Amino acid sequence: MPIEVANLSKVFGQVAVLRAISEVFADGKISVLLGASGCGKTTTLRCIAGLERPSAGAIAIDGRTVYRDQPAVFVPAERRRIAMVFQSYAIWPHMTVFQNVSLPLRAAGAERRAIVQRVGAALDLVGLGELASRSATQLSGGQQQRVALARCIVSGSPVILMDEPLSNLDANLRIAMRTEIRNLQRRLGQMIVFVTHDQEEAMSIADTLYLLRDGEVLQKGAPREFYENPRTRYAAEFLGRANLIDQFARETHEDAPRIRLGDLMLPAPAGLPAGASLCIRPEKWRAGAPDAPGTLAGRIVETRYVGDRLEFIADTAVGRISVVEMSEADRRAGDRVSLTVAPRDVKWVQ
Repeated sequence: MPIEVANLSKVFGQVAVLRAISEVFADGKISVLLGASGCGKTTTLRCIAGLERPSAGAIAIDGRTVYRDQPAVFVPAERRRIAMVFQSYAIWPHMTVFQNVSLPLRAAGAERRAIVQRVGAALDLVGLGELASRSATQLSGGQQQRVALARCIVSGSPVILMDEPLSNLDANLRIAMRTEIRNLQRRLGQMIVFVTHDQEEAMSIADTLYLLRDGEVLQKGAPREFYENPRTRYAAEFLGRANLIDQFARETHEDAPRIRLGDLMLPAPAGLPAGASLCIRPEKWRAGAPDAPGTLAGRIVETRYVGDRLEFIADTAVGRISVVEMSEADRRAGDRVSLTVAPRDVKWVQ
């Protein structure tokens, strides 16, 4: 049941929030809309849900048009066969867990026996089977989020939309719930469109990432491909950390184009465009003993011990370089190091 948006636009007053977005979100997968505040990701989700009326374009769910500007079509949210998890979970505090989860079934007029069976199965699936009679006010944040998920499951909706559902949880619980959401989606095979501004969350959940900026999709792809091959400086810096290097020399060595970083020589792609920058992730660097030939020499100016890894910043001939190593490395400010990187780990962005 794919979702297709075509030339989707939304204008608030004089501000264009969405600019002719055309994408297909795959059935049975988790599509993550990632971006900074104001980029248009939540507006896209709300347009798909029917909670916002777009200014132009079209939206189809499983081949059925639910919005079109000309000739005009607008199917209201309750008839779109979607379920939604909000940032606040939308849990009714005066109801029990069972009553909250059963809301979609009761609204549809389901029989009592069917409600009991389906709600019980959904609560078991999210690990809340023993809390059916508990008041919603007695639940932790993580349990409330599970209630919201169970409510989506019992609705029978083939599409679940999630708008920053983990942002109100503490760090450890967010990590645990990422895994739960992904495992649950794998078991049920439902389609999820997930909105977040958290890079790590997006990487750990997504089948496909969509990076939005100023109302447009800047880049999309599988998380690993996205991280390893950013197309722009913005994408490189937004998803993870990146050393973006502009101070390099172009040379020709044995008729092959090369770039020079200090004494480190690396192959350069043919036809390298003017204005392109090197992009090297901090964990791709290898640090060795000082004064090694054919390397980029540096002096450490700052170190950070982060438990499982050591991060340091080194002054070099091409500017300050951020490096990440395993934590057993012993580095101190003032130490000299020699840096190398594999040619395959050097990317080019504009």
